[in-house]
Amino acid sequence: MTLHSFLELGLDPQILTAIQQKNYQTATPIQAQAIPLVLKGRDLLAQAPTGSGKTAAYVLPLVQKLILNKNQLNNFGIAEAGGRVVKTLILAPTRDLCAQIGETIQSLCKNMQTSIKLATVYGGVSINPQMMHLRGGADIVVATPGRLLDLIEHNALKIDQVQHLVLDEADRLLDMGFTQELNEIFYLLPKKRQNLLLSATFPDDVNELADFLLKNPASIQVSPVAASQAAISQKAFMVDLKHRTQLLRHLIEMNHWQGVLVFVASKHRAEVVAEKLRRARIYAEPFHGELSQGKRSQVLADFKAKRLKVVVATDVASRGLDIAELAVVVNYDLPRSATDYVHRIGRTGRAGLTGLALSFVTPQDTAHWKLIQKRNEVAIELELEAGFEPSEELNDTTDDVDEKLHLKEEKFAFTPRVAIAPVILDPNGGIKGRRPSKKDKLRAQAASDNKRGKLGK
Repeated sequence: MTLHSFLELGLDPQILTAIQQKNYQTATPIQAQAIPLVLKGRDLLAQAPTGSGKTAAYVLPLVQKLILNKNQLNNFGIAEAGGRVVKTLILAPTRDLCAQIGETIQSLCKNMQTSIKLATVYGGVSINPQMMHLRGGADIVVATPGRLLDLIEHNALKIDQVQHLVLDEADRLLDMGFTQELNEIFYLLPKKRQNLLLSATFPDDVNELADFLLKNPASIQVSPVAASQAAISQKAFMVDLKHRTQLLRHLIEMNHWQGVLVFVASKHRAEVVAEKLRRARIYAEPFHGELSQGKRSQVLADFKAKRLKVVVATDVASRGLDIAELAVVVNYDLPRSATDYVHRIGRTGRAGLTGLALSFVTPQDTAHWKLIQKRNEVAIELELEAGFEPSEELNDTTDDVDEKLHLKEEKFAFTPRVAIAPVILDPNGGIKGRRPSKKDKLRAQAASDNKRGKLGK
């Protein structure tokens, strides 16, 4: 694999200085391919795994385009548009990924001569400080779709002059049910803009979204399987369901691990496992979507500062977390799908470092484990740890029913722009009405399914 210097990619001296301060050595494959294309103004369709440097791949050229635009306006003595204008909009599925993207942008821009105003906005925290910060507009807004629409409804910003749109982790945006929100956002955007869509996986719904959104896009693909195999050692242990916590504690103590990210299936289990580890004097905290944003931020800060040894997380943490030198990821519960497995283990082995990913496989989960391996084209031998050998009978059968049950991928039907109901503007500013609640969406979906059923008869 050819390594590329950032000097070869046509970046502004201010950007190159920021890169040196971040101690980036050479451009990763996704950065080397994406940066020149984004600088040329091309729409981009990029598949890249977590930990591949994809955030910098679009942030660096977009910041450069903002710098050049500001400099041109200054040279001609033209004042920048004020008000609530947004120039670059980055959409991400979770608060944590938004925060990570915002931190990356902030660290790159903090010492630049040209001032770049950034706003990172997401739910789970008070909207008022975000509204205050958006006074006068922003060069870059990083947002979750729901909070972005909340701010638009409060007349805190406008997106009708956005020049660059980024959808980061597009597959996760759709998995989390943001279809309606994306439709509303696309309706409010100008037709002429640059669009970048990045995703770790490309199921049918993401491909449909790409066809709808992108115009003559350049395409980049960095294999998630190849990347994870190169940097991450993958192991699996057979263990009875009831002995998983004891095995986890045993492995942590035996190997003297100092930073372990443990994935579980539910917030309740995150709380229980973390509490059991604390009783064993292993400093652990749960991490899930029901925690306040302040608590989540504190847990991550403590984990990064090595004040915490273990974080027990639901899949809310499988994307968007960038923890330097995270050595070990443990699948306490197997992930729901093969793609979730890739995202989970991608938290380790980042930035050229090696990592270790362990999976606990109970006798009941052996069929599902085989499917995960098959989908990811890996073969991981099941190991036994002395004293934790399973006593239960193996479930070693796989069939089409199992595959549909465990690895279901729902088809995405994206609504074309012309079919979106127009937004009714309040003469006093803002948008009348409210966005549909989850219950509203479920009722609408049920009605739609019922209608399709009747038509099919």
